[in-house]
Amino acid sequence: MPKAAAAPLTNSTEFTVSELSSALKRTVEDAYGNVRVRGEISGFRGPHSSGHCYFSLKDESAKIEAVIWKGVHGRMRFKPQEGLEVIATGKLTTYPGSSKYQIVIEAIEPAGVGALMALMEERKRKLGAEGLFDEARKQLLPWLPEVIGVVTSPTGAVIRDILHRLEDRFPRRVLVWPVKVQGEGSAEQVAAAIDGFNALPEGGSIPRPDLLIVARGGGSLEDLWSFNEEIVVRAAADSMIPLISAVGHETDITLIDFAADKRAPTPTAAAEMAVPVRAELMVEISGFERRMMLCWQRAQESRRNELRAAARALPDLSELLAIPRQRLDGATASLPRALKANTHAHHRRFAEASAGLTLRVLRAQIAHATQRLTVSGERLSLSARALLRQRRDRFTGLEARLKASKLANAQAQRNAIIRDRERTLRLTERARRALMTLVQRQQARVQASSQLLGALSYRSVLARGFALVRDEQGAALHAAANIAAGARLSIEFADGRVGVTADGDRPAAAARDAKPAAPAAPKKAPKIDQGSLF
Repeated sequence: MPKAAAAPLTNSTEFTVSELSSALKRTVEDAYGNVRVRGEISGFRGPHSSGHCYFSLKDESAKIEAVIWKGVHGRMRFKPQEGLEVIATGKLTTYPGSSKYQIVIEAIEPAGVGALMALMEERKRKLGAEGLFDEARKQLLPWLPEVIGVVTSPTGAVIRDILHRLEDRFPRRVLVWPVKVQGEGSAEQVAAAIDGFNALPEGGSIPRPDLLIVARGGGSLEDLWSFNEEIVVRAAADSMIPLISAVGHETDITLIDFAADKRAPTPTAAAEMAVPVRAELMVEISGFERRMMLCWQRAQESRRNELRAAARALPDLSELLAIPRQRLDGATASLPRALKANTHAHHRRFAEASAGLTLRVLRAQIAHATQRLTVSGERLSLSARALLRQRRDRFTGLEARLKASKLANAQAQRNAIIRDRERTLRLTERARRALMTLVQRQQARVQASSQLLGALSYRSVLARGFALVRDEQGAALHAAANIAAGARLSIEFADGRVGVTADGDRPAAAARDAKPAAPAAPKKAPKIDQGSLF
């Protein structure tokens, strides 16, 4: 005969799905609030339309979902890329919507120098494909710039080397834009400095540089990584001011070297590229000056000889002016007759024109204009009536459509209000049931805590016939050796307290174990016959 089915347990706690998911979320976040995970990025397709990034971290045998929020992704120095091995720092959490756990990444970094080199090569191919490294984009450096802008750290030795080298070769005005050259935020500062120099107006209070130098001393690949960031490379490629890259030593290669108009092996070499040697220029200019004076003197002597030869070949002045003078005399003699003939011709044309301007012609023109004005007014009146009738018909149709739309909108709003009222009632009932359940659980917890507190309280011990002895300060006494003769004591029983005075002898064992000490002079107190407590 089959056994009867076991009765279902009715005293086990009942959870809703949301409560169970929340409890699991708190458990995971408390246990793994800060973790570092190493793995390969998989399924990365760039930021979502919301700005958040969703992908996976995997190794040879497992995979975990990952998310980077929009604000954190914007502050990251290294951006996640498909297939890159990284070390991610963040916390584990759960997503109740799909019952899965994921890591919320707060920081990410490549896993080792090999990953950095791979990331650098990938970024180099990407930016090169966009044409940022083409030679056609390169600008020629100015031969002698008036103002030189330097983007570097103001506290390092690089700026001192550049200024010293410029002072030796050809002193120029130098504007320094102080930036961080490594660490968090350094790439954004370098890009902002390049863009800031380019944004300076011509002829402003701060002169616009004719040449830019982006400089930094040597270091490891991680130290120089800020100059491999895409924001810095794009700023260097977009610079309208010629730019020299002087990052690291001669063997150090960064992506800004390919985007810059000129690469210098060291910051000192960048200063040498920026300006020529002034002493050599002075010697060369002096030579040019001597050659120019000799050429000018020879040219002047040649022009002087040519002028003398041309002067000897010119005819006499009176012979050159004889014919023009004769033509002037003839024109002067014929001028009065020509003026009279011109006056008679203009008078005759004026008389012919005035003959046609009679009163009859003017009246005919006025009558014609009046008739045209009347016809135009009638046409305008007819057009206005037709337009008014058309607008009236159109407004009548719109009024009917508006009334129908208002009725439909009102009905839709009533239906929405009814649906919202029903939903509110359902939610109210669920909230009431949830509140009752919560109150019952809290009452059960309070009752259990109260029972535990009563079991652990010392008053239950007093109820079994024991007493608690305290000194004048209220501190509990645990041994007779700690009580001096004549000391005021307080004895607490289960039903109250009684004040007493220690007046009896100590037990022999307590007196034998006590350390000898000078007895304090007991205060005189009135003798009360209370008996001995010991």
